[in-house]
Amino acid sequence: MKNPQDTLGLGALLKGIFPLVPRIPSILTYVKTALAIGKEDKLSIAKVLEELAVEHADRPCLHFEEMMWTYGQFNEKVNQYAHYFLDQGVQKGDTVVVYLENRPEMLFIIGAMAKIGGVASLINPNQRSKVLLHSIHVDRGKYFVIGEELVEAFEEVRTELKLDEKDTLYWLKDTDETARPEGYKDFTAGTQSSSTDNPASSQDITAGERFANVFTSGTTGLPKASVQKNQKWLKTYYWFGKVNLNMTQEDVMYIPLPFFHTNALIVSWPSALAAGASVVMRRKFSTTNFWKDVKKYRVTAFVYIGEICRYLLNAPEVPEEKNNSVKMMVGNGLRPDIWQEFKERFQVDRIFELYGGADGNVAFTNTLNIDYCVGWSPNDFAIVEYDLEENEPVRDSNGRFKRVKKGDSGLLISAINDKTPFDGYVNKEKTQAKTFSDVFEDGDLWYNTGDLLRDIGFKHAQFVDRLGDTFRWKGENVATMEVEGVINSLDAVSNCCAYGVHIPHTDGRAGMAAMMLEGAEKDFDFKGLTNLLKKELPSYAVPLVLRISSAFEMTATHKIKKFNLKNEGLDSPEQLYVLLPKADTYVPLTPEIREKMEKGEYAF
Repeated sequence: MKNPQDTLGLGALLKGIFPLVPRIPSILTYVKTALAIGKEDKLSIAKVLEELAVEHADRPCLHFEEMMWTYGQFNEKVNQYAHYFLDQGVQKGDTVVVYLENRPEMLFIIGAMAKIGGVASLINPNQRSKVLLHSIHVDRGKYFVIGEELVEAFEEVRTELKLDEKDTLYWLKDTDETARPEGYKDFTAGTQSSSTDNPASSQDITAGERFANVFTSGTTGLPKASVQKNQKWLKTYYWFGKVNLNMTQEDVMYIPLPFFHTNALIVSWPSALAAGASVVMRRKFSTTNFWKDVKKYRVTAFVYIGEICRYLLNAPEVPEEKNNSVKMMVGNGLRPDIWQEFKERFQVDRIFELYGGADGNVAFTNTLNIDYCVGWSPNDFAIVEYDLEENEPVRDSNGRFKRVKKGDSGLLISAINDKTPFDGYVNKEKTQAKTFSDVFEDGDLWYNTGDLLRDIGFKHAQFVDRLGDTFRWKGENVATMEVEGVINSLDAVSNCCAYGVHIPHTDGRAGMAAMMLEGAEKDFDFKGLTNLLKKELPSYAVPLVLRISSAFEMTATHKIKKFNLKNEGLDSPEQLYVLLPKADTYVPLTPEIREKMEKGEYAF
């Protein structure tokens, strides 16, 4: 398509299909295979790792900094972890809390849990204080693997966890800059003498069993633990790996995103394994080192979120980006306003923009390499009319949902059935809250994505925006109730509501909080609020803008109406304050600061 607002024409569709014609028979086979995977089938991540360790024993599997593991060595390391966990008493169905930064040991633990039939509860290392406690308690086990780099943060909440003799703490060394703390077992030392053989337990794992929790923010205001099962991982192994990216053994997949999120864990990793390709894992994304890494590892594919693309595009040109080795990229959030510029500057041939959620049962992928869209989905989905003011789908006279017309936007919902189950969350009530029933006929069940998409025809769609009380910033979902809870804890604040607003030259929505104060504005402790927010919230959840409000418009059920507040954004008629990069307190949003924001002079 030439324009982001175009619908998909037959010519553009055929242009995308033509290069795939030789592969159509294999594509159909892989799609059929993926859809046929049942929850009782004895198929799992464990089986994939063990088969690949034989097929590609000496081929590179994982690179991290200056270290490398072949497929054989990777499987052996996973086996050592699995045997050590089994020796420690970890059994099928047990949960192991994993609190690590993004490093290879996380993958070894995930693989080990997949072989045991246990669950790796992958806690976001940015979480602190009450949020950290909440995430641990959502699916608390008796075993805690804490990275050396995060012991201090864990110790801040250790007392409130009320650990007893049944709980075991493991210290997983990182840089060896600190000694093993008292009360922790040395996990690294413990695994050294464990067997490298495949554990017998891996033979009995079925596709329907859970292997991990991935945390996602929701309207409750605190992270939700989305259930990750072998079945979903295996489906993406075929869907992204075999059908879409179709890499070879010579390809190298660069993953600078965290494996406690699904873009890395559920999309990129299985895609590389499906080809016998190698993965480059990075602890944290770095604009400065991105193209250096591409050259160093001869990267041919990488995973992205929209923020990464904008960071790279805003960075000065570097020699390494010229004539680079990248052929394709997969991810979500590449905005239409930079799509062509990014593609042309970095000479990327294929952009596999996707849509999907850690907690959902539907996925779209830009298989045909069509500009500005998230592609198509083989799942049974519908885009239905949605009333933004009433915050609910539109129903006809019979109480049924109404599909939008081609070219229009609406709420994306997807059918829940045996082929596309909704695994949901650890909390069953939250799972039920994400479904609709009797949508088009009596007894049907559909998953509510909470997202607006635009129907552009031929089962293709464009992403429009997110609904509800969650917005996306810095590649993370921010729950407004979490932010509101911290601000409302202050005696000087009588009421508060948080929401996301657009800031020029950034992706996603930046946090903005409107506050009603008990006293005079001039007496309010803005620095104290800044310190509190930075202490209690992950960095990405700290609001960039504050609005001092005299009153809020309320609904009949005493809920604050956010619709007008969101629409006004930075054009608020009331006083605004902004937290500038590296600043230690909010300052008034002056015309001069606003002008610089409009020009993109601040690196938010």
